[in-house]
Amino acid sequence: MHVVMEIRHRRMLLKAAGAGAAALVGAQAAVIASLAGLDWWKHRNRKVRDAPRPGTFTAQVQDSELSIYTSGEALYEDQLKAIDGAQTSIHMETFIWKNDEVGQRFLDALNAAAERGVAVFVIYDGFANLVIPNSFYRFSDKVNVFRMPAVRRKWWRGPLRYTGVNHSKILVVDDNIGFVGGYNIGSLYASQWRDTHVREVGPAVWGLRNSIAQVWNEDRHPREQIEWVPPQNWDPEVRVAANLPVQLVYPIRYLYMSAIERATDHIWITTPYFIPDQQILDALVDASKRGVDVRVMVPKDSNHILADWVSRGFYGQLLDADITILLYAAAMIHAKTATIDGEWSTVGTANIDRLSLSFNYETNVEIVDPDFAAEMEKVFEADSEHCEILSSPRWRDRHPMARFAETVLIPLRPIL
Repeated sequence: MHVVMEIRHRRMLLKAAGAGAAALVGAQAAVIASLAGLDWWKHRNRKVRDAPRPGTFTAQVQDSELSIYTSGEALYEDQLKAIDGAQTSIHMETFIWKNDEVGQRFLDALNAAAERGVAVFVIYDGFANLVIPNSFYRFSDKVNVFRMPAVRRKWWRGPLRYTGVNHSKILVVDDNIGFVGGYNIGSLYASQWRDTHVREVGPAVWGLRNSIAQVWNEDRHPREQIEWVPPQNWDPEVRVAANLPVQLVYPIRYLYMSAIERATDHIWITTPYFIPDQQILDALVDASKRGVDVRVMVPKDSNHILADWVSRGFYGQLLDADITILLYAAAMIHAKTATIDGEWSTVGTANIDRLSLSFNYETNVEIVDPDFAAEMEKVFEADSEHCEILSSPRWRDRHPMARFAETVLIPLRPIL
């Protein structure tokens, strides 16, 4: 009799759990549908305007010259100039590649370089460009191209290894000029988004070239691989951290954790999507509690409304820890940067979210140099002029339905 009652009790618990799960899924679907409608309405009524451009900033780091770009137009012109001047090699890796005027200029420049004898290697993501007609990507037969599919044929050997998208945006020319950062390729990003990219001229470029080669060379015959070249410096002040999902290697998360844990004065972070795991969140809270000035800059309204609302679920904990939340209101800010203590900085492609730090192909440069950090601080301060500071009382007084939406969306954090 006791066994029968126990079985019935477990069945009731399972039914209750099933009903609860169904209710949660239903609530999530309703919230997501409402947010999609709100996003459509906002985009319909939003006025198109150019993003602020703080300028281009430069610093000498060891034997390399580094430039910080905050304008897509300026960046694209210098990238195309480098491609047009290439003499031996071009290695490029990108995420979104639009079939517009800017996208066509890059395609034409790469084809022209290959036709004049430059060794050209191009990697671009298939999933990110599903909406772009394949007919756009008309590469010369002399261009080595890898369109990375979202799901590789060997996915069954390990989903985590073979399903990450290629979110990196890198260009390396003649092993001496390298670019990396948040800018995708397209007219929209040239003027309407606030993003950040870095150019390296000199020995520091080796890390970027090597990161592209690692992605390209995976499972390729030796005759088809990008050849290895030696670095010029064993102890560079500019290092590259590149996620390589196929090998389950994700160093960018550790890069952030290590720097945050060392901070003694200030941590200034800019990211378009802030959905941290618990360890990164705890590290930021702990830093603030020990007196570090922690500031997190995010878009007031990004291009992904669902990510915005999931991110807002963290605001209360940040505000309780006296962390400053800056809402960038002038445009969509897509920069992925941080600078700490006037010494350490990073610029790259990784967001502070689960997808970037534990799933996607990403590339960040880490620079330990006070002169470069000073330039990064200038950029952050210029961007701060276009931000609204979120206050705790204002946040606590938000509508109860907003609180409900944030709570319902908490289970989505690991997949965004």
